[in-house]
Amino acid sequence: MSRIVRGRGKAAPVGGTRRRSPSARTHVPSIAPPIRAARPPYVVGFYLVPQFPMMAFASAIEPLRSANRLRAERLFDWRLYSRDGAPVRASNGVDIAVHAALDDGAALDLLLVCAGTRDAGADDPQLAKWLRALARRGTALGGISLGPYAVARAGLLDGRRCALHWESLAAFAEQFPRIRTTSDIFVVDGNRRTCSGGTAALDMMLHLIAERDGRALANDVSEQFIHPRIRGTQDPQRMALHARLGVANDKLIAAIGMMEGASDEPRAVHEIAADVQLSPRQLERLFAKYLRASPSRYYLKLRLDRARTMLLQTTKPILDVAVACGFASASHFSRCYREVYGHRPSDERGALAVRRRHGERAAPDALRAPSRLRRA
Repeated sequence: MSRIVRGRGKAAPVGGTRRRSPSARTHVPSIAPPIRAARPPYVVGFYLVPQFPMMAFASAIEPLRSANRLRAERLFDWRLYSRDGAPVRASNGVDIAVHAALDDGAALDLLLVCAGTRDAGADDPQLAKWLRALARRGTALGGISLGPYAVARAGLLDGRRCALHWESLAAFAEQFPRIRTTSDIFVVDGNRRTCSGGTAALDMMLHLIAERDGRALANDVSEQFIHPRIRGTQDPQRMALHARLGVANDKLIAAIGMMEGASDEPRAVHEIAADVQLSPRQLERLFAKYLRASPSRYYLKLRLDRARTMLLQTTKPILDVAVACGFASASHFSRCYREVYGHRPSDERGALAVRRRHGERAAPDALRAPSRLRRA
């Protein structure tokens, strides 16, 4: 039996097992957490086509800069390209310097073509060759606004969903029937990213930031640009009818929605009135009060506007355009068109051909007379 020896401090056992002081315990070295290697920045290339839209370009590149600043890291890098390495003039007349000409051999994670005209990539085999080479190397590709035209001409969007500006959807769909066009503000289909332009480029890049670095950072970037909501891929490009027209009457909005959805096979005004639970006279009073036009006149203008877009953006024969917009004959179509725009559909096509021969890229408004939206 062990005996106790008393002394200063606490009693300690003699001849038995002594307790070790904490300092005498065996030291187990702590294991430091592994140091994560710095991730290389994600490199985005922008190929700028002359007359590219500055708004869409800035909306795409600025979120990358903001993400870097907020994280105090180089999460993203970017390189700007032109066909020959020279500065590129935007549609607002501002020249933008670039880093290099196309095919400089730099490694890119994503290449976006930024364009504002439908001739992007036309008669440019060197651009198509570069885009195909990037695709073979695994680079993601895409387009902003009308940039998808260049990617499509290289054969790199076939079978994919594609977004581009709503004004050019009909022309693009006719020219590239193997591509599934959509009116969404942007589309991510595998390693293809396309957007309709304008501020939709901001939403597309915010989604890229969220994919790579988390939703919280994307939200922070969005707030930096006073962008209160990150829109989803399926958000519409155009404003809701009530906002676009400045009208809050639900029945009038419903009637106009029916007209816009049935421009190829026009419905009788009395049928539309019945569908919104109004009499024809009540519907006429609403149109007169809010739009200063009769329902029939407003409906006609909608169909003519659609016909004009088809004349300017597609190669469909004039008779096919007339039928597609609900006109019984080419002569009836021509009469209505001349009354509203001041010239015939054939004159519109002729002026467009002249502009194309002279290489003009301005909006096709030279022949456009003020719309005569009078009450019928």
